[in-house]
Amino acid sequence: MIVVTGATGNIGRPLTQALAEVGQQVMAVSRHTAAVPNGGRHVAADLAKPASLKPALAGAKALFLLLSGDLHATGANPADIISEAAASGVRRVVLLSTLGVVTRPSGRTRIAMRALEDMLRESGLEWAILRPGGFASNALWWAESVRAQQVVAAPFGDVGVPITDPADIAAVAAACLLDDRHTGAVYELTGPEVITPRQQAEAIAAALGSPVRFHELTRHEAKTAMTQSMPAELADDTLDILGSPSPAELRVSPDVQQVLGRAPRPFADWAARNVAAFR
Repeated sequence: MIVVTGATGNIGRPLTQALAEVGQQVMAVSRHTAAVPNGGRHVAADLAKPASLKPALAGAKALFLLLSGDLHATGANPADIISEAAASGVRRVVLLSTLGVVTRPSGRTRIAMRALEDMLRESGLEWAILRPGGFASNALWWAESVRAQQVVAAPFGDVGVPITDPADIAAVAAACLLDDRHTGAVYELTGPEVITPRQQAEAIAAALGSPVRFHELTRHEAKTAMTQSMPAELADDTLDILGSPSPAELRVSPDVQQVLGRAPRPFADWAARNVAAFR
């Protein structure tokens, strides 16, 4: 059995489906009850309370660990999740980290994530670490304004990064969970090209078959909106990357191609598959 945390999210959903399709028994973990593919089961758990994972980990051979906001929860100790996994007999952990542990290692959340990476390496378990940059699915932040006003509002309209399709992250995660060849690997995951917010708006318009206007926000306007759903420090970190990406953050990684044997999906592909969200 393979345990997938964050099973209802943009990575967890396709990962759970991909594992089920190749006959793997999947235990889907999220905070709230959710539907899972045929052959899968679901357990509600709070990753900020690692002991709540015990029912899910019992009898599991592998764990996909996606922390999301749980890493930032007051009193959270994500290292305890790895300890719980080891104590439950889990042999392999695939950790979703972030490219920021390399490109901007001094931020508080990235220091914590790098410490978790190091703890996993020293755990005695088989492991693989995935470090994506920005996600194509972040464009869903614009879905409401596109539906209501046919507008994408974002800062730094002509500054791009090679954002990653979550489905590609899920596919790489599945390979790492199932194939011993990826044990001990650290993969940096990006899309196939640098793309700006203005170009993303154009791709959404093409998928819709109707015009979408781009409106450039100031940094202050963007931070005000972002802090409604994330800590101010994380909003500032994100805006620093979006506004002034480093050469390492602009690099198109070969790792998706290396693992999957195909090029990573472009943003236009993601937009076409998710166009219903913008209608």
